[in-house]
Order: sequence, then structure tokens, then C-alpha cells
Amino acid sequence: MSDVEPAEYEKARRFIMRRDPVLGAAVKRIGPCGLADRQRKDHLTALVGAIVSQQLSTRAAATIFGRFVALFPDGAIPGAAAIHALEDQALRGVGLSGQKVGYLRDLCARIGDERLRLEELDALPDEQVIERLTAVKGFGRWTAEMFLMFRLHRPDVLPVGDLGIVTAIQRLYRLRKRPDAKRIRKIGEPWRPYRSVASWYLWQTLAEAKTPSAGNAKRQT
Repeated sequence: MSDVEPAEYEKARRFIMRRDPVLGAAVKRIGPCGLADRQRKDHLTALVGAIVSQQLSTRAAATIFGRFVALFPDGAIPGAAAIHALEDQALRGVGLSGQKVGYLRDLCARIGDERLRLEELDALPDEQVIERLTAVKGFGRWTAEMFLMFRLHRPDVLPVGDLGIVTAIQRLYRLRKRPDAKRIRKIGEPWRPYRSVASWYLWQTLAEAKTPSAGNAKRQT
């Protein structure tokens, strides 16, 4: 349940290189872990960003998110109540689909009536965080796992349903067919308790292989 402090990423990197020669070679080649670099400034902003990003390229998501925060006076989201107060027309006007507007409404309603208490997420075990977040419309396990990794900095998350992770493992370990969740967990067992860091390096191997389009992969939910 504890977060990874910045100094620990190098420790995790060395650990993976010792425990897994295959992934370790890629870790050594890629260099320092950048897992802590990508995050929103607070939990609500991170969750709103997750909704905006669904099924969009990184560039398109950034554009729409920028328009969204520009709806607020200081260019920052002041709270769930402020989002709830916005008219559907204003939300659709920044490029959000009707479905995503519905997701935002459900998120804000749950925060408003305290079914979802964002301040509690930091102290909850990983699976309880996933349970709380996947109760929100539009949030699947993948979204919750990304929140755990990039917002809460949980060290031992392995998103076995992530297509990038599946593809990277198949390529790196030269598997004849795509590994299922059970096989991914088995391959990833030596990475414990730093499977989040290992996952980040797996994604980087895909970026190495296909740099021009790596940032334009569509986000899951």
C-alpha cells in the first residue's frame, strides 16, 4: 500500500535487472524510470483527465482537457461541485461526448454525496481503490490501475489487461502467441514488489520499437 518515493525508483530498477535478465537488459538500456513524471496535480483532476482521455490519442485528449479546464476562471478545476454546475452544452462544447458528460456527472455525484471520498484513496489497499473507482460509470479496472500507478505511485501494480503490456511481453520474451493474464502474472512474479516499475519499462520497449506512434495509442478504460 505504500507509495514509491523518487529515490526508490533506482532501487527498483536495480532489483529488476537482478531478478529478470530478459527485462533487465531492456531496463539497463532504457535508463532511469520515468514513472513518477506523468501525473495530474490532484485526485479529481486525474480522474477527470482519465475520462477525457478514453479512446483518444494523447494529443486529442490534451486539447480537449485544455478546453475543459479553461471553462474555470483560473484554469484549474476547483471541485466536483463546480463541474456539476456546468451545463451539458458547455461540456459538449469543449469536445466531450454525451457519454463522457454522463461519466463526469456520475463521478461528481458520487463525490458530492460521499459515496466516493477521494481523500480516503491514499490509505486504501490497491484492490479497495480499484473497487471504489470501478463503481463510477465509465471507469474500468485499467483506469483504476493507471490511477494507482501514476497518481498514487503504488509500486506493485501489473495491468494484465493492458494491450501494450501483453504485446511487450510477447515481443520481449519471444512468445509464439499472446500471453494470457495467468502467464503474464507468472512471468511478472520475479518483479514483485516493483511490478509497476516493470510495467513502465515494458511500455518503453514498445516506444523504442515504434517511436513515432507510441504516444498516439488510444487509451483504454
